Amino acid sequence: MSSAWRIEYQPRAQRQLKKLDPTAAGRIVRTLREQLARYGDPRGFGEAMVGNWTGFWRYRAGDYRAICRIEDARLIVVVVEVAHRREVYR
Repeated sequence: MSSAWRIEYQPRAQRQLKKLDPTAAGRIVRTLREQLARYGDPRGFGEAMVGNWTGFWRYRAGDYRAICRIEDARLIVVVVEVAHRREVYR
């Protein structure tokens, strides 16, 4: 089953992925792609964020987190931040 949703990476998130170990970076990208294909809705597998991050969603890939903005009108999940869980919320 193919999802109508697409995933885009902001330049900052792309730079962060390139700095990561290739295994970890691949796991993050694969997790987002596979979970979106499985659920068909980005809200089906992530968690809504609160506080300063209200309006964003977080997705887990092992010890890493991807912080995303969901654009319903364009059916796009925009990855804005990727980092280890101990650093991503700073």
